[in-house]
Amino acid sequence: MTASPENHHIHLQRCIDLAKQALDEGNDPFGSLLLSAEGEVLFEDYNHTVNGNKMLHPELAVAQWAVENMTEEERATAVVYTSGEHCAMCSAAHAWVGLGKIVYATSAKQLGKWMSEFNAEPPPIRLLGIKDIAPAIETEGPFEEFAEEIRELHKNNIKLRN
Repeated sequence: MTASPENHHIHLQRCIDLAKQALDEGNDPFGSLLLSAEGEVLFEDYNHTVNGNKMLHPELAVAQWAVENMTEEERATAVVYTSGEHCAMCSAAHAWVGLGKIVYATSAKQLGKWMSEFNAEPPPIRLLGIKDIAPAIETEGPFEEFAEEIRELHKNNIKLRN
């Protein structure tokens, strides 16, 4: 299966399934996949933040795995799929290791709006878009068909925390 626009739905749905798994385990609901240029899923992960380490994001894990297991050329042609747009930390990691395109289901702007609606405690950093941190990275998203499902995951996460 290639990393083509026709397959975005399949890969993004898998990211959402990973985000659900994260939430089921008490973590913040985010999930990500790393695909080769040929469309092979090489790595997948979800947030592991329940232990209090808020840096254990799947997008950061993807970047770390990629730099340890792929050549520079392979990283440049890889595609990362993710349930939510990368935070500043993960956008920077993605750029530093030279990963290719990012396809995200929902945006940082959407997440910020939802957190405000839920009266959630604001994050310790601004919710910036990928292009605000790493403007050269090719991105595609958000995909409106996933917005409500992901919104509900974040709403449930806030309920669990309160």
